[in-house]
Amino acid sequence: MMAALSPSVTVAVVGSGAMGQGIAQVAAQAGHPVLLFDSRPGAAGAAIEAIAKALTALVEKGKRSPAERDATLDRLRAVDGLADLAPAGLLVEAIVEDLDVKRRLFAGIEAVVAPDAILTTNTSSLSVTAIGAGVARPERLAGLHFFNPAPLMALVEVVSGLATAADVLDTLADTARAWGKSPVRCRSTPGFIVNRVARPFYAEGLRLLQEGAADPATLDAVMREAGGFRMGPFELMDLIGHDVNFAVTRSVHAAYFGDPRFQPSLIQQELVEAGRLGRKSGRGFYDHSPGAARPATSEAAAGPRPSRVTVEGDLGPAAALPGLLRDAGATVEERPGDGVLVVDGVTLALTDGRSATQRAVEDGRTPLVLFDLALDWSKATRVALAAADGTPAEALASAAGLFQALGKNVSVIDDAPGMIVLRTVAMLANEAADAAFQGVASPADIDLAMTKGVNYPLGPLSWADRIGGTRVLAALDALARAYGEDRYRASALLRRKIWGGTRFHE
Repeated sequence: MMAALSPSVTVAVVGSGAMGQGIAQVAAQAGHPVLLFDSRPGAAGAAIEAIAKALTALVEKGKRSPAERDATLDRLRAVDGLADLAPAGLLVEAIVEDLDVKRRLFAGIEAVVAPDAILTTNTSSLSVTAIGAGVARPERLAGLHFFNPAPLMALVEVVSGLATAADVLDTLADTARAWGKSPVRCRSTPGFIVNRVARPFYAEGLRLLQEGAADPATLDAVMREAGGFRMGPFELMDLIGHDVNFAVTRSVHAAYFGDPRFQPSLIQQELVEAGRLGRKSGRGFYDHSPGAARPATSEAAAGPRPSRVTVEGDLGPAAALPGLLRDAGATVEERPGDGVLVVDGVTLALTDGRSATQRAVEDGRTPLVLFDLALDWSKATRVALAAADGTPAEALASAAGLFQALGKNVSVIDDAPGMIVLRTVAMLANEAADAAFQGVASPADIDLAMTKGVNYPLGPLSWADRIGGTRVLAALDALARAYGEDRYRASALLRRKIWGGTRFHE
């Protein structure tokens, strides 16, 4: 039986900035009377005017009818003080991220609304438990974290504080679902789901840049065109704003008592100090000024087209390559082996987390060229290659020619352990596994959060299931050995899944 609030229940939104405005629009579109309050004179009224313009634009595009627009606007009312919020059955706070300010606000609200009204905070970085500790009835306070822009983004994190009642969480999840959103449940821990699990997406890109593996444009292109991500880490950080992204990373790092998995980047700190905040300031990793040219992606020169390729053993996540090579006209011979390709005497192998140089020495395969992970080899338009130190130029050209024959663009990067896509996916899966292990959220909700909240092509745990937990663990262990850092320690849950022969989604 649905526990969703009836559309007749009044929703109050405190704070009329971008998030508050968006949440008010969502609630009104769902049929609720909405009261919008902001301490800044005239701000709530201006927000409703902005909602009217946004809805009119949708009408002009044929995505809303004039009647729907008018009905939504009729449900919105700006109010002048907290006392005017008394009719609310649900209140959503969307004000400045300051614990003391939020606590004072909720104390004032609690004195006004009915005892059974549900109180929620849209905080993205503060403890819901800490906010709830400042009210008389913390069991009715929870997090209701929308993503920007709220009218468009499907995800809502329903966050339980230490004292939040189960029926309050049920009601919020079902209400969010009735509003057309995809709710996920999580405990109030630093970063909740998305802002915690997403940290490696930025951190590994920044580390690869710091080590000179490739330039931002190439790293972004590989993540998009091989990894299947909608945006690469550098263009996404430029979009979010480096001040915002860096602040979230610092907040999560501090909240976890300096855990090296969340260590902020000196490169990003320097951008913030320089005022290069991304699109909002006109420059970040990229120049966003009008007419600025997009930096070129590193492209390998055309290599020889292979006529014969030997496949030795099971290629694992790259198992589609023999069929694609045959379709491209190459003769493919398959025989037992260690899961590698051989063309013109050159060994090509999917990265396993070791650098090409280390692997060439340990496995005794030279010349050796590694290629990076791809989400879908039939659809990937780019592949990254890394050669062991001392690899002849003609060997690298033969490796590039093989993938170019498949219609792929090829980017050659420096010999970085784990390359680009594999190390990022492994770290995302590891962080997701640890969040599940610590009871922050279920594996299903973690994957849903990452696909709906930040548009990942696969949830990190689904990706681990697809390529195999053993491969993820091997990459993490190789990275840990290469760097000698706790940053790459593997989650105990990941190891347990491998020992038990189970998957995250079973």
